[in-house]
Amino acid sequence: MGGLFGVASHDNCTYDVFFGTDYHSHLGTRRGGMCFYGESGFQRSIHNIENSPFRTKFERDMAEFEGNMGIGCISDMEPQPVLICAKWGSFAVTTVGIINNMADLTDEILQHGGHFFELSGGRVNPTELAAALIAQKENIVEGIRYAQQRIEGSMTILAMTSEAIYAARDRLGRTPMLIGHKEGAFCASFENFVYYNLGYTDYSELGPGEIVRITADRVESLAPPLEKCRICAFLWTYYGYPNSTYEGVNVEEMRYRCGAILADNDVGDACAGDADCIAGVPDSGTAHAIGYANRSGLPFSRPLIKYTPTWPRSFMPQDQGMRDRIARMKLVPVDSLIRGRHLLLIDDSIVRGTQIRSTIRYLYDHGARSVHIRSACPPIVYGCKYLNFSRSNAITELIARRVIKEREGTEFPPLEVLDRYADPVSDDYQAMLDRMAEMLGVDSVRFQTLDGLVRSIGIDPDRLCTYCWSGRE
Repeated sequence: MGGLFGVASHDNCTYDVFFGTDYHSHLGTRRGGMCFYGESGFQRSIHNIENSPFRTKFERDMAEFEGNMGIGCISDMEPQPVLICAKWGSFAVTTVGIINNMADLTDEILQHGGHFFELSGGRVNPTELAAALIAQKENIVEGIRYAQQRIEGSMTILAMTSEAIYAARDRLGRTPMLIGHKEGAFCASFENFVYYNLGYTDYSELGPGEIVRITADRVESLAPPLEKCRICAFLWTYYGYPNSTYEGVNVEEMRYRCGAILADNDVGDACAGDADCIAGVPDSGTAHAIGYANRSGLPFSRPLIKYTPTWPRSFMPQDQGMRDRIARMKLVPVDSLIRGRHLLLIDDSIVRGTQIRSTIRYLYDHGARSVHIRSACPPIVYGCKYLNFSRSNAITELIARRVIKEREGTEFPPLEVLDRYADPVSDDYQAMLDRMAEMLGVDSVRFQTLDGLVRSIGIDPDRLCTYCWSGRE
């Protein structure tokens, strides 16, 4: 995923950008970066944050930075922000999203001449490609519009010139962009909670495709919001921090509602009736579990506690074996809350099933009598084409697709077959759940329905992207 933060202020804004960017650390895994503009011109620093928190890598830089404008990012992959010199001036840019037509756009720019790309990890940096598209036009606003039109996938952009910051939400609004205000300053942010402790209050939320120009004194809309919106529903179930609000819907409240609907779905289910208590997989499963417990009347407990002092981050190293090991190291059992109990455990989602299978085994090793798993999302049947979520795994690694392949004999069955497995009242769907329970080594597994997920968010379903569950764009 990734997160963005920017400030335009009458005063030095370096620490606002520093803390605002750091508050986005739950969204990225590999790089953190900041760029400022002040009397010394542009100043930029980028660090690897795979094994150390963002703030520890930038503490020395803060003594050197100065400026009344700045942008920062937490990046899932690429080093950002990038600095570009265009015919109309220099600018810094940082992005969140995915460019699905990278190869075509890169070849087109290289064939046109006048630009070369510095390779990052052996490939073109998508943020640099977006910057190259922006630089082709006569000014930055035309350039951002052009980049949004040409990019297939999603792209939310923060750009900074010597005069202003430009914030542009993805043209289908798949990711958010919010504006905060305090006396003498405006900020732009992926998450709105990050600026509250910095003294900002909510000012506005950009609509799909909207572009605004931000200075210390005002926010000017340069491109009105488009009508069509497809914001990622997974922001509420997993990615978003509990304090965050998108499209007027708070993440924590949504998770309570989602858990309550899961409890309603389980009424009459003999497996759920065996449970002694409800627990969540820390951290994003916890609020869903609270909602389930409140609705069902079963007690909420925390048999697994996340150890954060030395392992604070969600994703950690890129090596999958080490990631799996760290995922286990972070969860410390409370033996007396596990031994001899029937547990109903709620996770935000089940993607490949690797980590939840390890967690289930962990609970049985500590004497659980039975474990029932509930997922706050429907089964993930399609790889995401728009954000760095299930896209990072081959589609055949998804546990739902592995079961479908086993039953259908092909990795890529037609859409009508996949629709049967996504239909919660079909025989194929139930057979898929039974097989998943066997693969995970759990007494039962159930998933939130797509209808239940949409109802828990509570906005117009046509404004949500649910592609990874439904296959519909």
